[in-house]
Amino acid sequence: MRHYEIVFMVHPDQSEQVPAMIERYKALIEGDKGRIHRLEDWGRRQLAYPIEDLVKAHYVLMNVEVTQHVLNDLIDGFRFNDAVLRHLVIKREGPDTEQSLIMKTKDEKGDRRRRDDDGDADVGSKVENAAVDSADTTEAV
Repeated sequence: MRHYEIVFMVHPDQSEQVPAMIERYKALIEGDKGRIHRLEDWGRRQLAYPIEDLVKAHYVLMNVEVTQHVLNDLIDGFRFNDAVLRHLVIKREGPDTEQSLIMKTKDEKGDRRRRDDDGDADVGSKVENAAVDSADTTEAV
């Protein structure tokens, strides 16, 4: 069996069907003793250029280990599914299990927002204290 990285983009109106599509593809892969090393649902993202007058699509990334027969079935499934706008299959040397750069960036942004939310109260109180201090100094002069 060989290792592949698969990315497919789903029509944004069909986003609620993505979990069912993922389950169907997982069953196809695991049914023939294939393995899924990484599965990431990137969600709805901006396209680099419009496809069929759409500016957003739902992205899914999979790193899998499958036979050629299963890979052909997956590609046929992508081709004949009208909800799949584009797909890309890349042969890899080995399994890739670490989190993708997009997911790492998403996690970091979430962490920053949480830290910023906590820190905003401190910043606001510092600004208020500075305003009170400056008002006190103006009165003293």
